[in-house]
Amino acid sequence: MFLRPGGVVDALGWTLVHFLWQGALAGAVTALVLAALRDARPQLRYAMACTGLLACVLWPAATLALRLHEATAAAGGGAVVQLDGSLQAGGLAGLVQAHMGWIVAAWAACCMALLARTALGMAWIARAVRTGAHDPSWQARLDRLAGAMGVARRVRLRVVQGLASPVAAGCWRPVVLVPASLLSGMPPDLLHALLAHEMAHIRRHDYLVNVLQNLAETLLFYHPAVWRLSRRIRFERELVADDLAAGHAGGPRRLAHALSELEKRQFAHHEPALAADGGDLMKRVTRLLRPATGRDPSTTVATALAAVLPALALAGAFFAGAAQADVVTADPDKRAVVDFKTCAKPVWPKASLAAHHTGTVTLAFLIDTDGTVGDAEVKQSSGHPALDEAAREGIRKCRFVPGVKDGKPVASWMRMQYTWLLK
Repeated sequence: MFLRPGGVVDALGWTLVHFLWQGALAGAVTALVLAALRDARPQLRYAMACTGLLACVLWPAATLALRLHEATAAAGGGAVVQLDGSLQAGGLAGLVQAHMGWIVAAWAACCMALLARTALGMAWIARAVRTGAHDPSWQARLDRLAGAMGVARRVRLRVVQGLASPVAAGCWRPVVLVPASLLSGMPPDLLHALLAHEMAHIRRHDYLVNVLQNLAETLLFYHPAVWRLSRRIRFERELVADDLAAGHAGGPRRLAHALSELEKRQFAHHEPALAADGGDLMKRVTRLLRPATGRDPSTTVATALAAVLPALALAGAFFAGAAQADVVTADPDKRAVVDFKTCAKPVWPKASLAAHHTGTVTLAFLIDTDGTVGDAEVKQSSGHPALDEAAREGIRKCRFVPGVKDGKPVASWMRMQYTWLLK
């Protein structure tokens, strides 16, 4: 069964809308964890921030898959009840549904613009690799540094103009782009420290993670939590690379001196750092010169759990309630059957009669062992909240012959569509 295009648009649109609260919850929980881990090692904070961003990606992906599945199942048929008249769209949900096509189109246009920006950046890097100058002396030093830091791949070095700080790019064929101004204007030992920092990024495959970050920022650009988490990931990633590079850069003080000189050059020339900043350079310098004393790991973990468990409990209760509608209480041998003689038409508000709206609402409802409807939920909205609620109330008035399993009545879930038509 093929899903109509409108069903795809609705599923995608409502996924984007629901991510507003999903992203806020994921961002808030991650913020609580990071606050509890403020004295922990940056590796742990980096992992937690990445987990939060991953949740922001997987949650709407799962929501979209579920909505597409439900829309496909609804398109495949089911009990359809046609009722006379229509209901008036009401509230924010009706307004969103009425403009769903425009919402999805605007989202797609912004995604295309952001993808184009990313493509231009990657094209610039590719051009810099092709046209950048080769320096045999510094290439040899970079090769020795790669061997000392356990990087088995060949790492190329290119000298380019118009760059404020070294940049590490590529995953399978990594390259380090070095500003020409640094080769002539920075002491070799300090430039070596900066190259050790970039080599740390290559060793950790940070370029690949950054590409995935850009993809998340592109698809979920409209949510502040995504950008906040992404910025935090970049900052913590720089701290992790600093720790890894310090031992190969002549010590933390030399790396701090190199970063300080880089900050001075950028300030003097009004040049933005393209890769080495990852946040405030001076904060990184201060941390290298005065490292914080970490807590006991068990205390850190206990504090993080104490901060996040209440939020997770609330989220778990919410998900349990939401998931219950999709779980059949039992797989009956004989499914429940509705007795339409017992069903009464929904009571429509008088204001709805003049609205001239139509729509189809898909309901999921639980049929108890006595044939009554114990619960009813809207699985696919008609776009009109009043219409959806009237359908819910209507199905509660019906009586059913309950499903049977092993000769005994069992509670089970069913679906039904109400199609509202004007005569």
